[in-house]
Formats: sequence, C-alpha cells, structure tokens
Amino acid sequence: MKASELKKLYIDFFKSKGHAVIESNSLVPEHDPTVLFTTAGMHPLVPYILGQKHPLGKRLVNVQKCLRTDDINEIGDYYHHTFFEMLGNWSLGDYFKIEAIEYSFEFLTEILKIPLNKLAITCFAGDDDSPKDEVSANVWKALGISEERIVFLGKKHNWWGPPGATGPCGPDTEMFYWADESKPPEKFDPEDDRWVEIWNDVFIQYEKTSEGKYIPLKQKCVDTGLGVERVSAVLQGYMDNYKTELFWPIIEKIQELTKKDYQDNKKIMRIIADHTRAAVFILGDERDVVPSNVDQGYILRRLVRRVIRHMKMLGCEKSMSILAGEVISIYQTNYSSLNSKKEYILGELEKEETKFQKTLEKGLKEFEKITENSNELLGKDAFLLFQSYGFPIELTKELCNEQGIILDKKGFEREYEKHQMLSRVGAEQKFKGGLSEASDETKKLHTATHLLNEALRRVLSSDIKQKGSNINSKRLRFDFNFDRKLTEEEIKRIEDEINRIIGLNLPITAQEMPLQKALDSGAQAEFGAKYPDVVTVYYVGDYSKEICMGPHVENTKDLGSFKILKEESSAAGIRRIKAVLE
Repeated sequence: MKASELKKLYIDFFKSKGHAVIESNSLVPEHDPTVLFTTAGMHPLVPYILGQKHPLGKRLVNVQKCLRTDDINEIGDYYHHTFFEMLGNWSLGDYFKIEAIEYSFEFLTEILKIPLNKLAITCFAGDDDSPKDEVSANVWKALGISEERIVFLGKKHNWWGPPGATGPCGPDTEMFYWADESKPPEKFDPEDDRWVEIWNDVFIQYEKTSEGKYIPLKQKCVDTGLGVERVSAVLQGYMDNYKTELFWPIIEKIQELTKKDYQDNKKIMRIIADHTRAAVFILGDERDVVPSNVDQGYILRRLVRRVIRHMKMLGCEKSMSILAGEVISIYQTNYSSLNSKKEYILGELEKEETKFQKTLEKGLKEFEKITENSNELLGKDAFLLFQSYGFPIELTKELCNEQGIILDKKGFEREYEKHQMLSRVGAEQKFKGGLSEASDETKKLHTATHLLNEALRRVLSSDIKQKGSNINSKRLRFDFNFDRKLTEEEIKRIEDEINRIIGLNLPITAQEMPLQKALDSGAQAEFGAKYPDVVTVYYVGDYSKEICMGPHVENTKDLGSFKILKEESSAAGIRRIKAVLE
C-alpha cells in the first residue's frame, strides 16, 4: 500500500467517525518558545487540549508534517527520520480510552486488513503519578488480543509528554506489527525488533506543573499518532523505510550521482536522503526559514552541511539541488508550496553549498597546518575541525589514513561529549518552559503582537503581512514583509501608536466564523498559513481584527508600556522586530 493511499484511507475512516479534517500546521510553532519545530501532531492543538474551544468541534483528524532533531544521531538506521508525516486523530473532551482503542483496532484490522496474529500491544505499568492502565488492556483483550500479546511498561515507554518541562501529558498504549516473514511468536517480546511500533494512542489526562506534579485536566483528551513512513514500509513488506516510494527515488539519484551502491553504503545514503528531505520541507515551509547560525536556521544549516559532507565522502559535489528536486517531485501533489517555492528552495541550497565549499577548503588548509610536522592528530584538533569547519570524524579519519597520520579518536569523542553536554544544558535553559506556558506575561505579549501588526500597517504600509512570530514570557518577536531598514522616527511612531491604543482601554473579544467570512471582513491572517474552514477572530476594540488561537488578555489596559528593543533583517525582504512590555 502506497503512502498516499494510507493517508486517504485514514482521513476517510475518521471522517466517517465524525472527525473534522484540519490542515497540517507550519513546521515552525508560532507562539511556543519551548521547541524549534512542530514535533508532533498535537503540538499546535495544545490550547484546545487545555480547554479552549476548537472552532471545528471536539473530533479532529489530519496529516501533520513534523520535525525532530533529538535523535539526529540515530539517523542512518532503517526507521528513524528527522522530518516525517504523522497521521493523527483527536478527541477534545469527547470520547476516551474505549472508543479510541476500538477505532484504532477497526482501522488496523478492517481497513488495512492486518491479521490479528500480527499485532501486539503495550500499556502503561503505573507508578506514583498514575495507576496501572488496566482499562486499556481490558479493551484490547475484549477485541481479541491475547494476554500473552499485551505487555505493561513504565514511563520511559508508555507515557507521552510533556514535550517541554510542563504541559499536557498522560499514559499511552502502543500497537506493534510483526514485520518479519516468519510466523509471529505467541508471546510478545517488545525487545525483539521484528515487532515494529506503528501506532500510539495517548490519553492526555494530566498537566505536569513546574513543581513536577501531575494535576488531572478538566477535560480528558485523546491524541493518537501513526507514522506514515514506518506504516507504509511494513504494509509494503519492507523493514527498511528507505525502500518505499517516499525515499527510494532519492536513493536512486544518490547512486546515480556517486556511482556507489546502496547495499554497500546504506547508512550514509540514508542520512543524505533523510536530511535532504528535511531541508526541503524547512525551506518550503510558510514561515520562510533560511540557513543561519541561530534557532531553526541553525538546524537547517546543520542538515544541509551534513548532506554536503556525506556526498563529498561518496566522491560527489554540488548535488544538493539535484537531490532536492527529487524530494519536490515526490511530495508536490500533497504539498503544493514545495512546487511554488521550488526556485527559492533550490536557490538557497545552492548558496549554502557554495558557502560551505569555501569553509571546507579552509578546513583542509587548517588540517595541513596542524599535521605539517606531526604524525598524530590530537582529539582537540580533530574536534576543532568538526566544530569550526564542519568536518565529520569520518572525513578527518579518511584524511589521516591517506597521509599515514594517527588519529586520537577517543580524545575526539571526549571533546564531542563535553560539547554535547554543554549544548544540552544550554537548550534546557533556553527552552525550559513548557507547551502550556500561558503566563500573564505571555498573554500580554501575545496581545501586543496584534497591536504591532496593525500599527505597522498604519504607520508603514497597508501591504504589510505577518511572516512569523515567536513569544515567550520575556519578549515578543515579530517578522513582517518590508524591503528596508526602519528609521528611528518610524520606530518611535510605531511605539507611540501602540501605546496610544493601550491607553484607550479597549476590550479584547473573540468570535467564531467561516474562514472566508473572516477574510472578507478584513481580518488579518498570517501570509501563507493554512487555516480551517471555521476560525476564531480576535478583536481589539474596533482597532484590529485577526485570525488567531490565543491566549490574550481581556483589555489593553492590562498591557503596560510597549518598547521596541531591536529592528533588523530576518531574510531577504523580511524585517524582524523584538519588543517588550514595561
């Protein structure tokens, strides 16, 4: 079964169960400082899981594009990916464990025709925070899953979230498929990798607080996730996801360009295919990320440069745009933005490739300089080549072998581990909030972005559109289309305009309406963003109206004084403002 058919069957099945179809959100979360990318289908739905009413109702389904880099070092095996598509269905305070499991079972056995003897299940074993999930296990047994095929596991395996330090979370039950050609064993051993996890039903019933407590949510929700790549592979009889139509055309192109065989270079070719696909989707996203040295741009640069390095190790250069073209061909039917932004995507990749080639040349000169009078390359020097010039240890090892130089690989690994530890600590500090972080300060800054959006249109140009934003409890960041640097006078006028509106004590209200009606009424919407058929429009008095998810304060008098800290370029034709409330 092709991935396209799997996605259609899934959506149609849950539509028949009363679920409304929602669009895939951007890969870049709009108002969540805790993560760089959308890591799961539930990510954009957190406000609704926490109780806010969704305009399309309590039952939802979609295919969400996701990106995770926490296991980037696992890429190269047959099933880990940075970018992936996640099928998901949600119940927002509607059905819970029994119906969710019954729907999953029906889809797997009746729609996908998976034999009962090829399925196995895990459930949460229970601990001090939440009891053993006997309810889920009993539902599975009633559906025909034998007791020998049900295993209870702890939080490490059968608990989801929160993605940040705080937020919605709960126990889950996971479904496994016997992917081997041999007869499935009667007893389920989750350590046997021939059992492949294909679906996860999460029962969101707690909110983890900053004190580490698990508080029951007012409404119980269901969040399920089924990975398109992995399920497509097992349904097509592959253990290797890269053999499916989602990757194989890219692999074939790599083989053609490098004159190397996949069978002998599986890991390196999988890395190239995976990272190329992820880079294309980041560049093709509606929030216009470009390679840089910070945040999403840094991840993008890292992915692109890993592709370039690995292709170079296979003896091929200047190939990123060719590989990217294959990705666009595979996905252009489902993601039209990849086609409309094709020139932009290929152009950015070519620029980054040219820039990195120069860095590699400098790195080779540095290597020659370091090893000029030595027959050994110390670990700290190997790490310098990695950190400053992007040399993977494999490339450095290859250079050392060519010149008969001894490489202190263990010393490199010590330096690398030190670096990883510092990076983790930094990330924990930077993203130490949680998905449910909706403090008063965050609400104020979120409301202030509405005022900033309208003030920019009134002071600078009515053609200005939001191109992205990021808010935490300390500051707001707002991107908009404008082709030059703002003058000091313009910045002052924008500040004065916003503070004038704050002083009017305007109420903030919300109204649900059809998307087209909202747009026809003049409600502002983020350029390129996809919205459901029914949306929530937030009004700041009669000053501004904008399609948004929240959260907001109730009156502008709650905001304080608005101050712009910085105005700078974010990308070609895009400006960025950072501001605070004092």
